[in-house]
Amino acid sequence: MKIDGSCQCGSITYEAEADEHAVGICHCTDCQKFSGSAFRVGVPVTEQSFKLLSGTLKIYVKTAASGGKREQVFCPECGTHLYSTSLKEGDAPRIFRVRVPTANQASLLIPSTQGWFRSAQKWVTGLDAIPSRPQQ
Repeated sequence: MKIDGSCQCGSITYEAEADEHAVGICHCTDCQKFSGSAFRVGVPVTEQSFKLLSGTLKIYVKTAASGGKREQVFCPECGTHLYSTSLKEGDAPRIFRVRVPTANQASLLIPSTQGWFRSAQKWVTGLDAIPSRPQQ
């Protein structure tokens, strides 16, 4: 599926070919801290299909407890996280996990899996029980 999107301030714009059947929610504590929320939602795209249309990305390399390193890629102006990926090793193609809310097609990218659920905030599964209002 062709997607396009941007950061909050519009400095960064991109387009890519995404696998809409592989959208996932990650509940790991790193994703919670990076997002400032209870989880992040990502969709895989190949490095080759990701095209940066405008702006310059900022990269932060996070080392996991396992020793694995992942690039966390975001807008240096507004801080919007755009994707994460493993470090480049040899000729192996990398997969970018694009942050679904940055895509203009976000409503079509429906999660089909959840990872690191042992780290999920306990209240996540009861969101429909919390009173809600249609706007602020």
